[in-house]
Amino acid sequence: MSDVNVMKRERSLIVNPLKTCQPLGAMYAITGVDKGVPLVHGSQGCSTFVRYHLARHFREPVEIAVTSLHESAAVFGGRKNINSSIKNITLRYKPELIGAITTCSSEIIGDDVFGFVDTTKRELKQMSEEDETYKDIANVEVVPIPTPSFVGNHYSGYDVAINSLIQNITEPSDEKNGKINIIPGIINPGDTKEIKHILHLLGVEATLLTDTSDAFDAPLRPSTLSTPFFAKGGVTVNEIKEASQAEGTITICKYAKSGAETLESIHNVPAMVESPPIGIQNTDQFLRNIQSALDIEIPETILDERGLLVDLMADVAARYLFDKNVAIVGDPDQVTGMARLIGELGMNPKVVCTGADTTTFPEDMEKIAKETNTDIDVLLDQDLRAFELYVKDDDNNVDIMLGNSDLRFINYDTKIPLIRFGYPVYDRVGYHSNPIVGYRGAKRLTEMITNAILEKYYDPTHWKLQQ
Repeated sequence: MSDVNVMKRERSLIVNPLKTCQPLGAMYAITGVDKGVPLVHGSQGCSTFVRYHLARHFREPVEIAVTSLHESAAVFGGRKNINSSIKNITLRYKPELIGAITTCSSEIIGDDVFGFVDTTKRELKQMSEEDETYKDIANVEVVPIPTPSFVGNHYSGYDVAINSLIQNITEPSDEKNGKINIIPGIINPGDTKEIKHILHLLGVEATLLTDTSDAFDAPLRPSTLSTPFFAKGGVTVNEIKEASQAEGTITICKYAKSGAETLESIHNVPAMVESPPIGIQNTDQFLRNIQSALDIEIPETILDERGLLVDLMADVAARYLFDKNVAIVGDPDQVTGMARLIGELGMNPKVVCTGADTTTFPEDMEKIAKETNTDIDVLLDQDLRAFELYVKDDDNNVDIMLGNSDLRFINYDTKIPLIRFGYPVYDRVGYHSNPIVGYRGAKRLTEMITNAILEKYYDPTHWKLQQ
């Protein structure tokens, strides 16, 4: 018994979508660049919507510029808007990089953003040559990022942004710097910091393309108030330029592999495309990939972290978690990592649901179904309504749910425990600061899942209250 039943959405209407548009992913990626500014070439709502959702999840302010297209631009085009926006940002903020992100409106009216950017860069160069006051502005990198909202989703937008950065900024080089490139995908700051923690224990230098850990989880200190325009940290433009000198590129999300493939095809940097290091097997593979690229030894400190996770699993898996049915919702790669962890805990990944239509997701589920010797229902390119109907069907017998805050109403209706992860989590605090990747992240998840099971199914007081 290890079958995968793929159920794709048959109706045209989407009820409570599990994905959003490409520009969000592109804005997220550019925010992870040191002194980088996402410039949205579209209406004001295109940036306001994203800023609201990011601030609601991370509880941090997000600086996103917009060209503010109005009715006149639909007739005459938005060249003037993007030209003046790039100049204003450059002169007032002195950024290192501007990501010119297109939207559905700018794409539909046919704006040549690539041409507009080239023209504006020539004008900036001319200004710097004519006036000493502007001598530094010609060095600003302006990268066009084509992300029409009517195709793809936020994961593909992230992929386009990372690939655009590499294509436009990374410089050819025959040298090697002993580093490794890591494309983290759309993950929380706590996860990025956990990856940095693992790299630190390994003694490995890495370039994260890109690094949003500080941008969305920064300390509030008086010293930071003097430079309010830019968030702390992020990958520098020079580090992106030198990405061609790395020993290899590891992308821990299969939907963001274009940048790794570009580095491999153009700069001969080997690419390794894997699922996120969630759980034992995936984290083991992450470490093996680093070993193969850099030929290093795994230190005892990391083996101890792995041992603590295994010890916890031995304590709780057979006694409390075995054979419980789990429903998982989220981005495809994070769901894949979660499903494998659930299998490692002796539980059944009963149903997995994602808003993406990707071929790798069902293939990954087939592997996990064989590993766990169970049937998995795959809701592919689906919405939250389809997941809700599945969970509320008594024949499916779901014991616990894993997903974002949008599942809270299903939790209220069914009383099925909900473990929050992914994006967005807005009805709890602190979740974005804590990891789910690595051995320590898996240990935290195991504790959360076990405690939820204990509270629901083993606490007699709670059981009486449910009657």
